[in-house]
Amino acid sequence: MTTAPRRQPSPKPDRIDPITTSVIQGALENIAIEMGYKLMRMSYSSIIRESEDFGAALVDAEGRGLAESAQSTPLQSGPIPGYVRGVLRILKERGDTIRPGDVIMHNDAYSGASHGPDVAFLVPVFVGSRLIAFAATTAHHLDIGALSPGSCGIVEAIDAYAEGLQFKAIKVYDRGVRNEAVWQIVRDNIRASDLVVGDMDAQVAAARIGAERLVELVERYGIETFDLACTALMDHAERLMRQAIAKLPDGVYRAETAIDGYLDSDDPAKKELPIVVTITKKDDSLTVDLTGTAPQVPDRPINMPLEGTADIAIWLTIRSVLLDTEVHGHIPVNAGLIRPITIVAPKGCLANPTFPAPTIARFCPGNQLADTVMKALSAAMPGNVSAGIGNLKVIAFSGLKNETHWVHMEIFEGSYGGRLGKDGMDAVDTLYANTRNNPIEDIETHLPLRVMRYELREDVAGAGKWRGGLGSVREFTFLDDGGASVEGEGHRYRPWGFLGGGEGMPAKLDLVTDGTSRALPSKVPHMNIPKGGHFICYGPAGGGYGNPLERDPAKVSDDVLDGVISVETALKDYGVVVSPKGVVDEAETAKARAAR
Repeated sequence: MTTAPRRQPSPKPDRIDPITTSVIQGALENIAIEMGYKLMRMSYSSIIRESEDFGAALVDAEGRGLAESAQSTPLQSGPIPGYVRGVLRILKERGDTIRPGDVIMHNDAYSGASHGPDVAFLVPVFVGSRLIAFAATTAHHLDIGALSPGSCGIVEAIDAYAEGLQFKAIKVYDRGVRNEAVWQIVRDNIRASDLVVGDMDAQVAAARIGAERLVELVERYGIETFDLACTALMDHAERLMRQAIAKLPDGVYRAETAIDGYLDSDDPAKKELPIVVTITKKDDSLTVDLTGTAPQVPDRPINMPLEGTADIAIWLTIRSVLLDTEVHGHIPVNAGLIRPITIVAPKGCLANPTFPAPTIARFCPGNQLADTVMKALSAAMPGNVSAGIGNLKVIAFSGLKNETHWVHMEIFEGSYGGRLGKDGMDAVDTLYANTRNNPIEDIETHLPLRVMRYELREDVAGAGKWRGGLGSVREFTFLDDGGASVEGEGHRYRPWGFLGGGEGMPAKLDLVTDGTSRALPSKVPHMNIPKGGHFICYGPAGGGYGNPLERDPAKVSDDVLDGVISVETALKDYGVVVSPKGVVDEAETAKARAAR
């Protein structure tokens, strides 16, 4: 009698080929993108559905990012690995473990979260009994139970407790069982609860879809191959970043800008606050030092969490400048990209506050930090940066009807500075923001608001060989009694010009009630607005790039014809003599420019 030889188990692979790695990378990215689109389609509020103020990502069991949704804002998807690391740390301290069927809610700004309204839902991914990853979504919610309606414009919060509900690694599903008590607490303590809880349910569903897709991917290729692919993907991203850094000259690059803070405050420690960035490049690594940045404001919420806001502003800007996709093609976004970058931020500064300093209004300061990193890098890579950006503004509109709150977040665009070979982009969110504005039809269909104006702000762009982008002018009128609060930046300081380009134009905001207009600072606590009251928001213009006298006269003529600049500005800023019909007088232009 003969017996068949026993089949030996296949040896575990110790290497993976680049084609399989690339296929798995594409699958991970597509899973994250699918999560994002599913969340958009299932969400209730316009800030997710239209503005796309959400994130979706896959993170390994150690908290290292594997892939994120390309269509969402970097400030939402980028912090997700930090959320996961914060949750892992908190659960370990509690002696708790993660089990199949759990869903964890988290928004702790001192444990990875970007700020309180950006709530994450994490779904652990198990293969057998092994935890291999997390599928996670984040989203900006309309209200989180702060002292006044909305989740932006909470500019007077004195500490973290005044900013709303804090969820520190809370299991809203425990081994598949919904924790109804937690959900009831959420409903009972936030405004517009139907919208908010509906959005949260959508987040859970989208994260679960991502977890299911990831399990299918691992089952298709095997856990050993999957592990090797993830390691190879992160190593590849690290190599790309190190190669890009290595091309820079060794040296120290420093830049300083500033934020408004609270311009109407009598306290000098609350306004006109410096942001300082010093980048040291050596070999194939960078150290970004924020020493010199203003101290934290202990009782106002413009502080930036180091992990979740400041780090994302830094990483995103470095990645954009050094690994521009227009030059390098598709760049995998995972934990490998950040390995060559070290961040130094003194404890207690604006970019590394100590608990319980409030952080809910960290959005605009963080965007200004990104702009300062861009300015520092301009000395090393002048052809890869834009001039100074025009920062953003968010108005939280709200009202009460039949004992039910309505809340709406409207993001007012900024603008980019000029770039090598290109004018700055007009009326867009900038740098790590990347959200969209809400269509007028959507606003007026769902809310007691009317949009009276929406146009480009003319004759204000920073002059340059490539001019800065224009902000918009938007006017909102209340159709019923309501309220609003404002969170913004860029009323005090003009966006910086580069290589001889002119500075841009600050933003401004007017409130008109009962026929009387008054100018407002960039940050305004909640105020009641009567029916018929309206805001007029003038967006900032970006800085110019290069000598304005070198701008192509034909481009100046086009700007005159488009109403972007006046005939007078064409002569004053660019030395171009042009008629109102756009005809350039070449002889007079040559004289005007020679006289400069």
